[in-house]
Amino acid sequence: MGRTGLKVSELCFGSMTFGQYTDEAEADKMVHLAIDAGINCIDTADGYGAGAAEDYLGRVLKGKRDDLILATKFFNPMGPGVNDSGMSRVRVFKALEASLRRLRTDYIDIYYIHHVDSQTPLEEMLCALNDLVRAGKIRYIACSNYEAWRLMESLWISDSHDWARFECYQPQYSLVVRDIEQELVPLCEHKGLGIVTWSPLANGFLTGKYRGNEGKLKGTRSEDDWVFMPKYHARNAEDTLDVVLEIAKELSCSPAQVAIRWILEQPGIASAIIGARHCAQLRDNIASADLRFTNEQLARLTTVSHLPDRYPKSMESNMHERRNGAVKMPSLND
Repeated sequence: MGRTGLKVSELCFGSMTFGQYTDEAEADKMVHLAIDAGINCIDTADGYGAGAAEDYLGRVLKGKRDDLILATKFFNPMGPGVNDSGMSRVRVFKALEASLRRLRTDYIDIYYIHHVDSQTPLEEMLCALNDLVRAGKIRYIACSNYEAWRLMESLWISDSHDWARFECYQPQYSLVVRDIEQELVPLCEHKGLGIVTWSPLANGFLTGKYRGNEGKLKGTRSEDDWVFMPKYHARNAEDTLDVVLEIAKELSCSPAQVAIRWILEQPGIASAIIGARHCAQLRDNIASADLRFTNEQLARLTTVSHLPDRYPKSMESNMHERRNGAVKMPSLND
């Protein structure tokens, strides 16, 4: 994972459905299925199921905890109090202790700030997280959904104080949400952060099951407005889905496997989080680990989903040609 010595499986099991769409019996089966398939990284958050996801995992992982990389997140409200959300020092300490209790463990491997808290100074949060790393309660700190400037500022603050710094970044990333390639992926690669992506299926859009259903389908999370389309999707999302479905047919696999495999082929990606409501979905997602594209298929997916460069890259990407063209030496004409 990034510059660290930590090794994570290329697929990470996400537990967002636990306690809301997946009961404990099915959760137990899914966790064991993931572990048996070789997945060593489990992702959760205190806000999933209002704490139920962490509580489920705490029971299910009994006797297996030390063999796994356990990641959780904090930020979202976990009570009615004015300090029951965010990333203040008070909230960081309180959130971690609550997660440790629910997860029945005395340490977290990767602890993420879930969202941006513009009301708390970065120094306050980073100092608190550093204290918890030094206390042995957190192995690595990380963030999710940060803009490039905020992530860079956080790294600078940590480095200038010799504090533990973010070692992992968790963004939304899929064939129809490729925005992070413009600034965040180059930043993470330059600074050595591992990238663990969420929503590789664009909340189900890339399975093709919502086409013609106006974004809602009975018996799925879309009934509760969990499907984010088209808010975050690129304008070429439908064209991209067409190619996903074509390649799934060519490879005799599911569209979900095509979408997940594409993520795993991208530079800088340490792991992709796969979530499911039941074991059948999870088995299908896990099969993406064995899928292989031809060079032509990979190129088709990458080309159809490409986003146009934004300024300043749209202006500056070919400036090396201008610079090279300004060099006039007789030897270059030979």
